[in-house]
Amino acid sequence: MDEFRILSTTAILGYGFPISSFEAGLERKPHLIAVDAGSTDPGPYYLGAGVSFTDRDAVKRDLELMLKAGIPSGIPIVIGTAGGSGGDSHLDWNRKIIEEIAKEQNLHFKMAVIHAEIPKEAVMKKLKSGQIHSMPPAGQLSEEDLEKTVSVVAQMGVEPIIKALDAGAQVVLAGRCYDPAVFAAPALRVGFDKGLAIHLGKILECASIAATPGSGSDCMFGYLRKNHFDVEPLNPIRQCTPVSVAAHTLYEKTDPYILPGPGGHLDLRACSFTPVTDRITRVSGSKYVNTDHYTIKLEGAKRIGYRTVSIAGARDPILIEQIDEITQGVTDRVKDNFKDRGFEYELLFTIYGRDGVMGVLEPNRVVEGHEIGIVIEAVSDTQAHADTICAAARSTMLHYGYTGRRATAGNLAFPYSPSDFHAGEVFVFSVYHLMDVQDPCEWFPMEMVEV
Repeated sequence: MDEFRILSTTAILGYGFPISSFEAGLERKPHLIAVDAGSTDPGPYYLGAGVSFTDRDAVKRDLELMLKAGIPSGIPIVIGTAGGSGGDSHLDWNRKIIEEIAKEQNLHFKMAVIHAEIPKEAVMKKLKSGQIHSMPPAGQLSEEDLEKTVSVVAQMGVEPIIKALDAGAQVVLAGRCYDPAVFAAPALRVGFDKGLAIHLGKILECASIAATPGSGSDCMFGYLRKNHFDVEPLNPIRQCTPVSVAAHTLYEKTDPYILPGPGGHLDLRACSFTPVTDRITRVSGSKYVNTDHYTIKLEGAKRIGYRTVSIAGARDPILIEQIDEITQGVTDRVKDNFKDRGFEYELLFTIYGRDGVMGVLEPNRVVEGHEIGIVIEAVSDTQAHADTICAAARSTMLHYGYTGRRATAGNLAFPYSPSDFHAGEVFVFSVYHLMDVQDPCEWFPMEMVEV
């Protein structure tokens, strides 16, 4: 085979794509239809709570189009990080959607379901034997944090997906997955270069975000060949230029040349980006270097409490000038009110219009506009306690007396009634570490299902 053609439908399953772009991809006779279905970008809540951050109807719409096109044509369909976080509950959620579509559309196929959730007891054993390593800036994993962790998933590499395809699966539904693996594994299986395949996968996993103008809700096409690959957006309004593709290669990376993954890393020091047409860019020189020890990344989340939020705005220039003193005064007042109640809580104020986006990293902390947005957030050990702290902070700030204050009716404008919102459980990443493994498939058990 001289060329391996891959249709990437969208940046994340459920984000959608134009049918015209999808049909243009099918016209190019792909050998693979693949999509990344998840990410840690939305934070640890979805892993900890066991729910998807993508909408069920939106996911079903995307999958229905993919299955109806791919199954009759014999095109393999590979889905990675099922359900958004790739745990067992997410995998089951996505599996039911696929089975529902198959029943409604009278589709018949063999599906591999690859699990990525790891029992905490097994991780604890690895930790005690010194086979769990920190991944900066995270510190060493503690037994206490692991015990409090709700669920742990591991990022599988290409090997479990290749194993599933070798077993005859036409649809592969994988739990937590190294993002490029769903695109690279089928190509590696038929003999293409690993460095080029993984690099192409890194581009295709975000679909048309690598084009200009970029979009996370549009298709992208990849042509993998012996010494290079080409990427082409399938919407005529977009272009893949050397700048857009190179920029996306740098996206979310700590090093522009060395990109680590399961069992090795991409070395892009000899990589080049050249235009083929005004819409297609060619990439060559990507190398893959295997490490001496195969490691996989672990992700785990633990619950730290419950959140209540209140959103308000302020337009008084006298208040805005003193906002730090006011929020500190409110914080002190709330602390004094409840010092004898034994509440465990954290009270946070986020000021939009000053540093709400970047926080302490904001280089310009001067308010330059005429109004600010204020998010009051309370996190506590119970939802009731979070409600209490948030309500106390909101009411205290509403009527807080600051120097130069002229109005007496209130300091804040609330866009909603009720003004306070229950945000529910709060999770943090408690496990974000590397684990040594002997067998890349050992921790990813597979089920073969006749759908």
